[in-house]
Amino acid sequence: MEKKVKNVFVEGAIDPQFIGDSIAKHQSKTEIGAHDIFLGQVRADEINGKRVGAIEYTAYEEMAQLKFHEIRENTFSKYDITCMHIYHSLGKVAVGEICLFVFVSSPHRRTAFDALQYVVEEIKAQVPVFGKELFEDDSYQWKVNT
Repeated sequence: MEKKVKNVFVEGAIDPQFIGDSIAKHQSKTEIGAHDIFLGQVRADEINGKRVGAIEYTAYEEMAQLKFHEIRENTFSKYDITCMHIYHSLGKVAVGEICLFVFVSSPHRRTAFDALQYVVEEIKAQVPVFGKELFEDDSYQWKVNT
């Protein structure tokens, strides 16, 4: 049976309360021995003398959802993980706010560490999500992932 493609996009910043609630919901899953979490946060980079105040995220949503799904399925086939959640912002996210939340659970810590690193690197390399860096002086430039 083909798994349903989940919507990973959240409008605006990812609320820390949502992250906390996500962790709390896993306390009843007693086969889990480890969680690993990646939180991507918007940095106040200084570029050519201008400071970033926010990033505005856009995506080819249908293609991005399929890529997120493919990464998710590949991760489950490569690693013995119990569950995984991915959330990515769309729209404007201010400096200091969370724009990417990846949460991986498994029976053992090493697997959680390895799976999380794989997922985050695959997202950065493959998913068509674009960030426009909005500078404090109201100018902007398209972000280049590093």
